[in-house]
Amino acid sequence: MSSYLAKVMDRRDEVVLFSSTAIALYGYDQGMMSLINTNYNYLRTMGLADDSPMVGVIVSVYYLGCALGAVVASWYSDRAGRKPSIFACLATASLGNILMFVAGLGYTKGAQAVMLVGRIVMGLGVGGIDSVVPVYSAELSADEGRGKALAQEFQMNIFGLVMAFSINLGITIALGKQDQWAWRTPIIIMQVYPILLLSVIQRLPETPRWFIFHKREDDAHAALELMTDGEEEAKSKLEELVKAHEDESSHSVGYKDMLLPKTSQFHPTVVTVMGQVNQALTGYGAVSVYGPQIFELLGFGVRISEYLTLGNYISYFFLMTFAWLLIDRVGRRALMVWGAFGIALCFGVLTLLGGLAMNADQLNIELLSVAIPGIVILFIATATFGIGWLSTVWLIPTEIYPSSARAQGAAISVVVWGIANFAVTLLTPIGFNNLKYWLFLVFTVTNLFAGWWTWAYSPESGGRSFEQNQDFFEHAKNEKTWTVRKIRNGDYLRMPQHNDDDGAGEAAPLLRNRS
Repeated sequence: MSSYLAKVMDRRDEVVLFSSTAIALYGYDQGMMSLINTNYNYLRTMGLADDSPMVGVIVSVYYLGCALGAVVASWYSDRAGRKPSIFACLATASLGNILMFVAGLGYTKGAQAVMLVGRIVMGLGVGGIDSVVPVYSAELSADEGRGKALAQEFQMNIFGLVMAFSINLGITIALGKQDQWAWRTPIIIMQVYPILLLSVIQRLPETPRWFIFHKREDDAHAALELMTDGEEEAKSKLEELVKAHEDESSHSVGYKDMLLPKTSQFHPTVVTVMGQVNQALTGYGAVSVYGPQIFELLGFGVRISEYLTLGNYISYFFLMTFAWLLIDRVGRRALMVWGAFGIALCFGVLTLLGGLAMNADQLNIELLSVAIPGIVILFIATATFGIGWLSTVWLIPTEIYPSSARAQGAAISVVVWGIANFAVTLLTPIGFNNLKYWLFLVFTVTNLFAGWWTWAYSPESGGRSFEQNQDFFEHAKNEKTWTVRKIRNGDYLRMPQHNDDDGAGEAAPLLRNRS
């Protein structure tokens, strides 16, 4: 496998492909659990009624595992390296997946406990991957290409979702919802991801910045030689990175400096935290996991709802192309603001359509006249989320912290993401059972809040070096405001017009585009 990769792509392409495949693990879990939750044999094996709150608990404890895994992986990646941390996370995810597969296999007593443990262990691994891989990718990407690289990786996240749901749906149709292999088979197929990634990780480079941070300049030079066009370029790049490290070395950063008010990295941490909170408030963690149930609210039967969910996911995957085409052109901030307001509009319309669908008989309305527009709106909302919110909130933490805090910043991002999605996925089935279509109105309001907060307080980090983004927070401190339009006369409201600064250190890309 490694020798084949060497023949068809360079190291830069290998890093993007590896990172993309790793991120696909999270998407696979979302698509996998969507139909497992409705498998009658699964519910019987776990001792659950189909409307039991434990259905949501089993889904959501995974996110608590993700939160803890992010912290542990961040700590380990700073000490042992980005690559060893990713390796450990992949192995942990693989173990958790196996535990899920064997839960209730030949027994029923204790099956639910084994499934819960499996979900948590897999969450530890996937949370670590989601924490370390964006940092690894960003440290090896050019300033002008960071957004595109990560958006492409998150498009593969949707590929994982589509793959899992397609396999799950196909096997469910073939075997039926009463067969245990209809839910166990999609689980064990997930092993393809960690096994494949573990088989090729050794040929990928460690980030030279990590080597320099640990005073291993010879290793950094060797890594740079693998990624550049020759000895001279590698030597020049090494000097730039060493200088950047020396400039930063007097400013060590710990979690205390990030989490306590008035400390040096508190402001970027608030931006990071609110980015993940606002992403959860868009409601699309719920749509991804409970997609079929949403189409059922629009009046469709179970099997048609499953087909429509698959169609929505496929549309989602292809339209994610616009995310990596736009993210480095219009910026992260514009995509998030317009995305939130667009999703709010869609959910507002879905509230109306859901109400009409559920009361179609009393109102003498043809159900399809309401349901078909509902399909279109939900497809549009899903695509809008993917373009505006899926990758942006993961990218920003990798751009606004110094090297000494970048891994911790990414870990905080995953922790908040895990806790927020734990709450959303836990409460969503309860919301469906009690609020029905009014749940769409709740998401309308939360999206309006997300759009407003992002417009007011989230700076545009695209098209700027790491140091330039850190300057924003220094200016905010000096000007005593966090409102973006008031800082530096609104310079950070949008992407910079020109960026001719080739810079040094962190401002210079490690993996240049080669002609």
